[in-house]
Amino acid sequence: MLNGISQILTGDILKVLCDMGHGDTVVIADAHFPGEAIAKETTYGKLIRVPGIDAVTVYDAMNKLFPLDVNYSEHPAGVMEMTDGDKAKGMARPETYGLFEDVMKKEYPQAELGYIERFEFYEQAKKAYVIIQTGETRQYGNLILTKGCVL
Repeated sequence: MLNGISQILTGDILKVLCDMGHGDTVVIADAHFPGEAIAKETTYGKLIRVPGIDAVTVYDAMNKLFPLDVNYSEHPAGVMEMTDGDKAKGMARPETYGLFEDVMKKEYPQAELGYIERFEFYEQAKKAYVIIQTGETRQYGNLILTKGCVL
C-alpha cells in the first residue's frame, strides 16, 4: 500500500506507467476489447487485466500520475469512434465519452478528446506499450492515452 495512490493501481500497472517513455501509449480497454489477441501483436505484448473495475474508474485513478502529451500531440487521449452503423441506428453518444472527458479535464482543461475509427483504433492499440483491460461493459469504453513529459 502507498499513501495517496489508488488501490486500483496495482504494482504491475504502476511499473508499466513508470517504464513508459514520452510518446508511448497505453490502452484502457473495455471488457469486450480483443485485448489478448491485440497484445500478442504488440511489440511489448503487455496485457494487464483489472476485471470488475470500469474503464472510467481506472482512468480516474491514473489521471494525476500519468502526464498526457498535451504539448506535442493534437489529441493525447482518443476514444474508439462510433461506427457508421451505430450512428445510422441513431445510437446516442456513448456515456463513456463524456466521462473520459470529465476525467481528462480535471488535469488538462485545454485538452480535447480525439475520435479514432474502430479499425484504426485496433491498429494503434497494436503499437501500445500496454493494454489495461478493464471490466467495463458500456459500449465504446476504450481509450488510448499518449504519455507526455513531466515538465
